[in-house]
Amino acid sequence: MESKKSRDDDLSLREVGDLAWRYLRIPAALLVIEALYWFITIPSDTLAPIQVTEAWIWHNLTDLIYGEGATTFSTHNGWWTRVDLNNYNFPGGSIGLYVSDECAGIHEMLFISTLIMMTDNVGWKLKMRSIAVMCGVVYVLNIARLVVLYPLAVSSCANDPRGYSCAAEMWQFHTFVYQWGFLFVLVLMWLAWFIWIGGAKRVAAASREDRAPLRISVREQWGGHHWVIIIIAFLLIGIAIDTTLNDDAFNSAQRAQNNCTALEEYSPTCADAEKTWNDEVGSVWSMATLGILGIGGTILEFSRRDNDSAEDDSNPEESRGNDLSVEDEILESDALEISASEEE
Repeated sequence: MESKKSRDDDLSLREVGDLAWRYLRIPAALLVIEALYWFITIPSDTLAPIQVTEAWIWHNLTDLIYGEGATTFSTHNGWWTRVDLNNYNFPGGSIGLYVSDECAGIHEMLFISTLIMMTDNVGWKLKMRSIAVMCGVVYVLNIARLVVLYPLAVSSCANDPRGYSCAAEMWQFHTFVYQWGFLFVLVLMWLAWFIWIGGAKRVAAASREDRAPLRISVREQWGGHHWVIIIIAFLLIGIAIDTTLNDDAFNSAQRAQNNCTALEEYSPTCADAEKTWNDEVGSVWSMATLGILGIGGTILEFSRRDNDSAEDDSNPEESRGNDLSVEDEILESDALEISASEEE
């Protein structure tokens, strides 16, 4: 009896898998998003429109708070993303900075959005509203981080005017926030949101539900927004293919890179050629990847169906046939009983 009871208490392989998935799916999703973000943002200035808007706000806010001329707004790699901090005590009178795709805050927005999306038993509308609010908060915090760089640099260089490393405190702050500070803030934001929505009760309720396994099928019902996504995805793939075949910048960068490789030349010109080539290849792969993800995510439909509903949706002819076979078995058993009683 004890051995049978212990066997009944053991978890099946499916239950172990479900339990592991419940606890590991959030870090797994974060790793996937991280990999996709890294892959898509390989070329420089992938998020250029967002970078430009943030640099413009950064420049104007700093001038508004600390006085006209505190910063200079200019271009970097052809985009208006460069902001020079100006002060007499700075080395050379200015410190040149620019908003890269990593500094745009999109990475952090994807992180907090993934945490919210992976939270169990929360309605879709509530998730979307929460993501919109959280992304807005992250955007504001990122702008505040950039604006704070100027007073930090001024304070640091006041003690060592025009010193080569007088802005070290500013760079240390920037590195800390970039590596750990934002992560800490994002986790706190998600925890506050989780408590606010009563997340513990929601997760407990979700764990008690006997959820059906995830089903992946081809989409049968298509709406207008689905076709828009498909068209945009094919346009991105088409642009990537056209760039590879016909774009002059792509072909020129490829020839320059091949020449430098063949001659084994190491020079600033070859370094620029390699950077240009990497950016061009990265842009092509980014557009192609977005297109493929858009097509796959639209064509495939992910859903969960309960076992009861699956049984209800079964073929009525099959269920009718099963009922008839059961009736036949009952009739046969009754006939056998009658014949046995007659023999007696």
